Amino acid sequence: MSAVIELLEERGVYYRLSGKDILIHCLNPDHDDRNPSMRIDKVLGVFHCFSCGHKGSLFKHYDVDYSEVDIRREKLKRLITDIRSSGVGLSMPKGYTPYIGNWRGIKPETYRKFNAFRHHDNDFVGRINFPITSSSGRIVGFQGRDESGTLNEKYKFYPPGVKLPLFPQVSPLQGRVILVEGIFDMLNMHDKGLENTICCFGVKNFNKDKLSYLKISGAVGLDLLFDADDAGEAAADHVKKVAEGFPVRVVSLRAGDPAELSEKQVLGLRRKLYG
Repeated sequence: MSAVIELLEERGVYYRLSGKDILIHCLNPDHDDRNPSMRIDKVLGVFHCFSCGHKGSLFKHYDVDYSEVDIRREKLKRLITDIRSSGVGLSMPKGYTPYIGNWRGIKPETYRKFNAFRHHDNDFVGRINFPITSSSGRIVGFQGRDESGTLNEKYKFYPPGVKLPLFPQVSPLQGRVILVEGIFDMLNMHDKGLENTICCFGVKNFNKDKLSYLKISGAVGLDLLFDADDAGEAAADHVKKVAEGFPVRVVSLRAGDPAELSEKQVLGLRRKLYG
């Protein structure tokens, strides 16, 4: 158990694991955070509320001692990972098995398209895993989704701390791309007929550099499709701020999230957005 999780449990703070981070209600006393919108780095303890913008260190917030050596070691590990993934890239794990099921109503051919796989290694076991590729086609990391709902982490990234690109590389439709947060949001949209959809693995990963890449790749507009809740609204606000001056449309869902849309709903959305 990480020192961050131990501290949260000691202080009685409700949390849940979200990818490579921890999600809690905002620690800013002036923010009535009904839906948890503050993310904390599991190792570094650095937090950022993507609704109100409150930032800081969990250790300093609670005035507790922490290991500077562990922090420096983790930063060094992440630097090495960045250097490695930006070079020759990673390889598919030896002995992997392609996933050919239809979990969550997504067709087997869509899973094959994105090279979904299973593997017996601890980083992948019990999950449907996906290689995440850069614009040059190199594998920069992997993301695994807990299929049974029994693992500690719903989503797991490998290597830990990997910097993720917008994924996948797509051709704009009428010059526009659809931005969603999670990989299953993106998979469902591709599966049901909107293949100009990309995911950012959480809006905290969407920045000016990612926006510049979209422009270079030919996009002249961005359609935002996030969850139909307060967190989704906050995510859209964040992207609009980053993309200030770039044409952005917010697509509102009545309920749920993009991963839950039926084929009829996705095709209806395609007609609405692109005629």
